[in-house]
Amino acid sequence: MPQSSRTSLWSALAGGENLSDAVLWGAGASVGLSDLLRGSAIGNRAEELRGRSVIIATKDQLTAALALIELDGVARRLVLCPPDLSLEHLSFVIDTAAADTIVSDRALPGQNTLPVGCFVTCTSTMVPVSYDRKGTDEPTEWILLTSGTTGRPKLVVHSLASLAGAIGACSTATRSVVWSTFYDIRRYGGLQIFLRAVLKGTSLVLSSAEEQAADFLARAGQRGVTHISGTPSHWRRALMSPAAHSISPQYVRLSGEIADQATLSHLQSVYPNARVAHAFASTEAGLAFEVNDGLAGFPASFIEGSADVEMKVEDGSLRIRSGRTADRYLGERDKAVRDTDGFVDTGDMIELRRDRFYFVGRRDGTINVGGLKVHPEEVEAVINRHPRVQMSLVRTRKNPITGAIVVADVVLRKAPDPAKPTNNLQQEILELCRNALPQHKVPALIQIVPALTVDATGKLARHHA
Repeated sequence: MPQSSRTSLWSALAGGENLSDAVLWGAGASVGLSDLLRGSAIGNRAEELRGRSVIIATKDQLTAALALIELDGVARRLVLCPPDLSLEHLSFVIDTAAADTIVSDRALPGQNTLPVGCFVTCTSTMVPVSYDRKGTDEPTEWILLTSGTTGRPKLVVHSLASLAGAIGACSTATRSVVWSTFYDIRRYGGLQIFLRAVLKGTSLVLSSAEEQAADFLARAGQRGVTHISGTPSHWRRALMSPAAHSISPQYVRLSGEIADQATLSHLQSVYPNARVAHAFASTEAGLAFEVNDGLAGFPASFIEGSADVEMKVEDGSLRIRSGRTADRYLGERDKAVRDTDGFVDTGDMIELRRDRFYFVGRRDGTINVGGLKVHPEEVEAVINRHPRVQMSLVRTRKNPITGAIVVADVVLRKAPDPAKPTNNLQQEILELCRNALPQHKVPALIQIVPALTVDATGKLARHHA
């Protein structure tokens, strides 16, 4: 499928070959990609929605996927709402996107009070198409939601071209590939994998928010998943489960959070036949690069950029300019995605150590200890080096002298024996930190906890005490 043919997902499928074996596998149903060319998941109502601004608000990922394929190139605007979006914020999104239609697989809470005039039901049960789709594609805006500082989501405007900019043309070598992802496809990381599967005509196993990681991994293994992605937090939790051995991937990908060396090495030991890579991307900046050498950080030579992506470091923050970046924020006229030179300030802080850049944390996530800055992720990377540590969360606690102190919650690879104190282990972790970090970054307290909360985006839920 050459990139020039990607006027819509449907037309890309129509221009593909040998789709008969490619399947979208949901938790409770499945649909063949070839079936999408002659079937409708929305009851043949696509033409009714031509030129409209449409909210995709399904609970199930498979029905969301079917709606996106059927309506891209038909609707003027498609808004991808994650299933955990609150009713209060849904009303805001409808207003900001000037949406006049909601496509869903269920009745929404307070549906009759929502300011839209059209509701369309989407199901995984396809009905025969009753209209000719050929030659009818129109430009469609893809709207992705990302967290905002006020609690309301920001609406980020993409096109299929910007979202698929890093996806190469299809080749016969991909026919044996089966993709999967821990991500929800209505978020940037998951959407990248969904688009990769559809545009390359390969199978995809979708996750479900209602199933445990062990059940998802078992299902992925049954479907013969070869390529799989998730955040480092997704993977740290998965590696704690015996079901991690249910899959035998050829390719493992991390994105969305800093990929520390401990996690990369652990994945390589569990999946010795897989290529373990980590990618840098954000909803606004798009996909910038992938690191394939098994090491944390990325070579300094990457900053020189490529034909598709330009990068620079300014005030310690990584900035990106490419055709993969978002076009604008919807409804925020005073806030630009790009600066005057076309670069997106990612807010991800990096440091050069010898010939390699390392991510140290988010600019807006620093802890101030007596006027000195601490990036939680930098401390977590050190703690995670300990062989008994599976994952950690560094946070702040108020202190009357310094204003704040650093504390760390630590999950062990194996649950501690209740009959044995963990004092020695805590001292080992502190000593590891003292040997690698300046004093103000060393946690004042190490707490062994049974689990850490991962939010709906697949990232550690960070908070301040």
